Amino acid sequence: MLALAAYLIGSLSFAVIVSRVMGLADPRSYGSGNPGATNVLRSGNKKAAALTLAGDALKGWLAVWLAQLVAPKLGLGDAAIALAAVGVALGHMWPVFFRFKGGKGVATAAGILLALDWRVGLVVMAVWLVMAKGFKISSLAALLAAVIAPVLTWWWMPQPVYWYAVGFIAVLLIARHHENIRGLLSGKESRIGDKAR
Repeated sequence: MLALAAYLIGSLSFAVIVSRVMGLADPRSYGSGNPGATNVLRSGNKKAAALTLAGDALKGWLAVWLAQLVAPKLGLGDAAIALAAVGVALGHMWPVFFRFKGGKGVATAAGILLALDWRVGLVVMAVWLVMAKGFKISSLAALLAAVIAPVLTWWWMPQPVYWYAVGFIAVLLIARHHENIRGLLSGKESRIGDKAR
């Protein structure tokens, strides 16, 4: 039940919602076609990109926080919370409300990590920020963050079920970046701030 609720929360695609409210083109129709903050930024509207980033991170945090709040009252343990974390990530990547065409999960994963353990969340976000600022390539920053997240989870979180959940989400996130990986290897990967084609 908690995992399903988390999935539905994750299915709220803020890239699409914010773009519609602000009268912008559907982010699935330009650039990378990915409904995420980086692609929304290609529209040239920094406010829309920032709102998308905040919304996607917030829903990841909210779904896990609600699970942490409700699980003990239902007699459920860490496994239910871990499944909620996976559920909200799956919802973002394959949203039922938007024909299962979702984002890659970077901001939502950050929100999930902040809810599970703020230390892991902050360090992973710092790694992403430093890499993104230094190389101006969002996908490269996201891939490195995805690799380091399970390691930090293992280091700081004593619950093995959280290691599995974060590891699974990291694998999904990397898989969702398969086209970006090809772009990085070929030297043709787009940079942060590039205009939509």
